[in-house]
Amino acid sequence: MLPFEQLDKQPTLIGLVLILNKHKPWIETSYHGVIIENMDTVMLDPPLVALDKDAPVPYAGEICAFKIHGLEAPFEAEVLNRTSGEGVLRARGPIDCEQQKEYTFIIQAYDCGASPSGANWKKSHKAVVHIQVDDVNEFSPVFREPLYRATVTEGKIYDSILQVEAWDQDCSPQYSQICNYEIVTQDTPFAIDRNGNIRNTERLSYDKQQNYKIMVTAYDCGQKRATESVSVHIDVKPVCKPGWQGWNKRVDYEPGTGSKQLFSKMHLETCDGPLSSVRAMVELQTSHIGKGCDRETYSEKSLQKLCGAASGSTDLLPAPSASTNWTASLLTDNGRDSDLIFRFDGRQAANIPEWVVPQNLTDQFTIATWMKHGPSPGLRAEKETLLCNSDKTEMNRHHYSLYVHNCRLVFLLRRDFIQLDSFRPAEFHWRLEQICDKEWHYYVINVEFPSVTLFVDGVTYEPYLVTDDWPIHPSEIDVQLTVGACWQGGEVTTPRFTQYFRGSLSGLTIRPGKIATQKVISCLQACKEGLDISSLESLGKGIKFHFNPAQSVLVMEADDLESINTAMTKVSYINSRQFPTPGLRKLHITTTVQCFGEDTCISIPDIRAMVMVLPPSEPRITIAGVERLVWPAAQLRAPVGVALFKDIHIISTVTKTDATLTRRPGVLELMHNLDYCDVLVIGEELDPERESLEIHHSSLLGKHLDATNSTSGISIYGVDSMAHYEQAIRQVRYRNWKPGGLSERRFRLSCSELNGRYTSNEFNFEVRDLHSSEAVEHVNHMAVQSQFMRPVHHPLVVHTVNSDHISGTPPAATVVIVMCIATLVVIVVLGIYRIHTTHQDGSKEDEEGRKDPEMDWDDSNLNITVNPMEEPEEEEDEDEEEDELAGELSSAEYEDSDEEEEASIQKGRVKGKLEWDPSTLPY
Repeated sequence: MLPFEQLDKQPTLIGLVLILNKHKPWIETSYHGVIIENMDTVMLDPPLVALDKDAPVPYAGEICAFKIHGLEAPFEAEVLNRTSGEGVLRARGPIDCEQQKEYTFIIQAYDCGASPSGANWKKSHKAVVHIQVDDVNEFSPVFREPLYRATVTEGKIYDSILQVEAWDQDCSPQYSQICNYEIVTQDTPFAIDRNGNIRNTERLSYDKQQNYKIMVTAYDCGQKRATESVSVHIDVKPVCKPGWQGWNKRVDYEPGTGSKQLFSKMHLETCDGPLSSVRAMVELQTSHIGKGCDRETYSEKSLQKLCGAASGSTDLLPAPSASTNWTASLLTDNGRDSDLIFRFDGRQAANIPEWVVPQNLTDQFTIATWMKHGPSPGLRAEKETLLCNSDKTEMNRHHYSLYVHNCRLVFLLRRDFIQLDSFRPAEFHWRLEQICDKEWHYYVINVEFPSVTLFVDGVTYEPYLVTDDWPIHPSEIDVQLTVGACWQGGEVTTPRFTQYFRGSLSGLTIRPGKIATQKVISCLQACKEGLDISSLESLGKGIKFHFNPAQSVLVMEADDLESINTAMTKVSYINSRQFPTPGLRKLHITTTVQCFGEDTCISIPDIRAMVMVLPPSEPRITIAGVERLVWPAAQLRAPVGVALFKDIHIISTVTKTDATLTRRPGVLELMHNLDYCDVLVIGEELDPERESLEIHHSSLLGKHLDATNSTSGISIYGVDSMAHYEQAIRQVRYRNWKPGGLSERRFRLSCSELNGRYTSNEFNFEVRDLHSSEAVEHVNHMAVQSQFMRPVHHPLVVHTVNSDHISGTPPAATVVIVMCIATLVVIVVLGIYRIHTTHQDGSKEDEEGRKDPEMDWDDSNLNITVNPMEEPEEEEDEDEEEDELAGELSSAEYEDSDEEEEASIQKGRVKGKLEWDPSTLPY
C-alpha cells in the first residue's frame, strides 16, 4: 500500500541514522463536501490536509495515504503532496442524486513510517466526512394521468372545473417541483393556475359547443418544460335541476302499524354529474311533541319500575289528583299528551306536603328531572330555582336546592353540623349549552357525598367548579320543600316565594339512599318514536349509515347514485307506542354531493316533509261487576274483612272504522296496560277507629304494582296489564269491627291508561250490613221475596220458579225466609271459624284464581242479598225482567243495565263455583 519500497534507494548514510516515528498524523475531526451529480471531484470544507509533528524528518514527517472506512461509499482519497500532506477526494464512479442525495463515511491519514520500509507507521484519528450531492435538472415534468375529463353545466362560472397534476423525477426541490402550468391550445374560454386548477373564463353554452379539447403543459422550477402535453376533455351539459324527485310532502302514519316507509319512490337527480360520493342526512324534528319526543307518559314511578330502578323514589310533580293536589295550581302545557308537563312562568311554585318530603336523605341519593329552559331575561339574570329545601320560619337557610343561574346548573347541598366543624363541599356548578337551548333534556344528579355527578341525556358531566361552605348547625326550625321557587320564611316581614323558575319541568323525583345506574337512566329517557331502516340486508356493502342515540337523525353515505337511492327507499318512521300522540312530525333532509377533486359540485335543495300521526283508535275501558252487596256483621268484623270487588272485570274495546272482524264487526277487544286504579270512598272518609280499607302486600307480588292507602281510599298504581289489575283489585278488602251503626258504605272504582288520557267509567259499589234496619225492612218485604231467592239458583232453575204462585202465597214465602235466615246463621258461625284458621291460604289461592269455600260462600251470600236492596217500586217489572233473564245470561258483553240484569249476570258467573249446594236450602 505505502510506497516504502522507494525508500531503499536512499543513500546508505541515512540508514545509519537512528530514525524514530514519534507522532501520529493529524487531520480535522469532520469534513463537509459537495459533489455535482455525474462529476467525480468532491469539494471539501475544510480542504483535505494531514499534518505530522515529526516533519521535516523524512518518512516519519510525511503523509503516504488516506484510507476510507466503509466499502459502500463510492469515493476514494489520493495524496497530492507527501510533504505538505495535501490530498483530494474523488468519486469512483458516476454519482446519481436521484438514487442517493447524501453520503457519510470515515477517513484516516497514514504517515510513511520510521524507515524506508515503512516500518512503525502511524495513523491519525478517525474523521467524519459528510458529502451532499447537488442535483442537475436532467428530467422533464410528466403528467400523472394520460387524459383528464370533466363535465360542466352551461351558464355557470366554476372556480375549478378539474385539476391536472404533473411531477418531476429530479431529486432537489428546485427541479422536482412544478412551478407553472400552461394551456397550449389557443383561443379557449379556460384558464389554469399554478396548482393546475382549470376554470372557465366565460359562461359556456351547450348549444354553441358541447365539448372542448385543450392541451396543457407543465414547467418545473428550473423552467424545464414537460416533454409531452396532456389532453383535457371538458363536456358541457344543458341546465339541469338536481334534487330529490318522487317524494310526498306528507306521509300519514296509522298507529299500531309498526315501521312505515317514508320515501318508497324517491330518487336523486344529479343531472349525470360525475359524483364520487353522496351524503344524505334525514332529521326527524319532534321538539314540539311532549318532552321532545313521543315518550311514554306514565308516571315517573311507573317508568322507573318498568326500567328496573330501585324503589323508594318520591315524585314531586305528580299528576293532580285528590291525594296529590299540590300540583293542581301549577300551569300545564295545553295540547300535550298529558298533564305531566308543568310550565313555570316566574310566578308559580308549589309547596310539597310534609308527608311527601323524603326524610331520610343520606350521603347517597338521586335527583332527576326533565327540563326545558331558555336564556334568562335581563342583563343580570336571577337564580331560577327548580327545587329548594329551606327553613320554614325564622331563618333563611337553604339546606339543599337545585337552580339555574346564567345558563349554569348549580346544586347546593349544605350538610348538617358534625363534631368536626370544617368547610365541606357545598355548591356544585356545571356550565352546559343544553341548559339554555330551549330543548328538553333529562337531568340526573347522583350524590355520593362528597362526589356529585351530573347526567344529561345519559352523558356524564363532572362539575367545573365546587365551592365549600360551613355545615348548618342543628335547630328546631321546620323546613319547607318547594318546586319552582324557594321559600323565604325568615329575614322578611312576610314569608314568600323567591327565585322563581322560568321553564318547563316534568318527572321531578328524589330517591334517598341509592343512585341511578347508567342502564336505568338510558331506559328512562328512551324515545318511543324515531327513524328506522327496513331490510338492512338489502342495503348492500356500498352504503354506510349512522343513527344518533335517539334515532331522530340518520346519516347515510354512498359512493354511487344507485346505492343512495336504494337506501332512501328503506328509510322508515316507527312509533312503538300503542296510543301515540297524534299530530305532525317534521322531516328535514339535507344532501351533499361530492365530485372528483371537489368538495361539492352539485347543490341539492333541502327537503322539508312531514309525518302525520293519525289519531289512534281510542280505547273504551269498562269496569263491570256487582254493584251492591250485603254482608253479615260478623263477616265485616272478621280479621280479613270482605272482598269488595270479588267479581270485577275490566275490559277495553276499540271501534274500527274499517274492521274486518266477523264475530263483532267494528269492535275489537284490546289488551293493554293500565297505570292506576283508584278506589275512593264516597261520602265521609273512613273512621280509623272502626273501619279500614286494605290490600295485602302479597297481592302485588310479581307485578309492576304498588299501592297507597288512606282514609279516602286506596290507589293502586304502576304500568301493568289489565289482568294483573283485576287480580289486585279483587283483593281489596273492607273491614268494620263496629258495624252497629253502619247502614251503607259506598265506594267508587276508576282506572286510567296513559296517566289519565284514557279513563274508565266510574264504577260505584255499595256494601251494607245485613242486620241494619234498612236491610231487615227489605228482607221482610213480601213483594221482593222471589227476587231475594232467585239469584241463588242455577240459571235453569230460575225459569221454573212460578212467580205468580210465590206472590200469591205470602205465608209460605215467610216460612222460607225464616228457614233461610236460620241456615245462614249456622253457616256464618262455621265460616268465621274456618276463616280464622285458613285466611292466609285463602288469600293466596284467590290470587292464583282459585276460590276457597269461605269466599265461595261469601259470593253466594252476596248474590242472595243483592235484590232485596232494590227499591220497592221495581217489583211491578218483575215478570218482564224475568222473561229477559235468559238473554241476559247468555250475553258475553257488559252493557249498562239496571240492577236486576247485573244480578242475573252475576248469578250466571258463579255457576259451578259454589262448594255448597244452594238447592238444599229450605225454601
